[in-house]
Amino acid sequence: MAKLTENRASSEIRTHQILHAVNRQEHHATHSDITLKDTDDIGSTIERSQELSSIWDADPSDLLRFNSSVQLAEMDQSATPGFPGKKADGKRFISLSSDEIMSLQHLLYANGAVGSKRRLLLILQGMDASGKGGIVQHVFSQVNPMGIHYHGFGAPTPQELQHDFLWRVRRELPKPGWMTVFDRSQYEDIVMPRIYDTYPPSVWRGRYSIIRDFERHLVDDGCAVIKVFLATSKEAQRKRFIKRLNDPTKHWKFAESDLDARERWPEYMDAWQEVFQETSTDVAPWYVVPADKRWYSRAVVSQMLRSTLQGMQLQWPKATFDLDEARQRLASE
Repeated sequence: MAKLTENRASSEIRTHQILHAVNRQEHHATHSDITLKDTDDIGSTIERSQELSSIWDADPSDLLRFNSSVQLAEMDQSATPGFPGKKADGKRFISLSSDEIMSLQHLLYANGAVGSKRRLLLILQGMDASGKGGIVQHVFSQVNPMGIHYHGFGAPTPQELQHDFLWRVRRELPKPGWMTVFDRSQYEDIVMPRIYDTYPPSVWRGRYSIIRDFERHLVDDGCAVIKVFLATSKEAQRKRFIKRLNDPTKHWKFAESDLDARERWPEYMDAWQEVFQETSTDVAPWYVVPADKRWYSRAVVSQMLRSTLQGMQLQWPKATFDLDEARQRLASE
């Protein structure tokens, strides 16, 4: 009993620390001159970002990175590893984190404009209703649309089928200085042929090595790759489907094929398990994120994005012209 009381007290202290850190961040955001946000020195931005990261008990990039012990079919999809706060804390964290992502994304775009090849690709995968669209909406709610590209991949079109399976993917990759989000990706061209037997195993299994080489080349060329699988439970998906069916504004998001996929749930889990085993590499690892609590999966992706941008260690590009001369010319008008 004494041990239980001690653990509860420790948890309450940690929760208080989280709220205190979040409150400091919100105070800073409220009282800062918004006109300085874009020109804020990078040191201050990184300091705030590091403080936000300290809210986590452990880095989700470490906790959720795929390894041989991760079994998708046995996961607790309602867990919140590394984040001891509640839903309200998570939402406040996302808002503040988005602010810092905006500053870091502006820095990335500025570097791309002067020749840097640094860029970022976020790949979101998951079963239907796992929350991919919600992550895009919430995490990027405060980001400057200049320098952001979003693309959703569906079934290949007749034109796309005339090319190799990566042709349509290459067309949507981020340009230097840009961030691109893929809602589904090249991995659909492994999982779907496997489930529905549209290609023989020799074809879709042969794509594993092609994708590994493709992603290694991207990273070597300056593109950070974040691959996230939103792991939702079948029961959570059922509840979300019912909500869609009961909401006329969301009927368009539902298709009878979604129910067909539910009937093959174990096959999908096996397919994705093999995808992780074959394509989670040191340069482009998979992160398997519990997604029954959407606020948590959004917080995780926000943390990963901000941490990745911060890790690029970019600086504001220096002027390549004579600043004093430019000022004098303007003053003499």
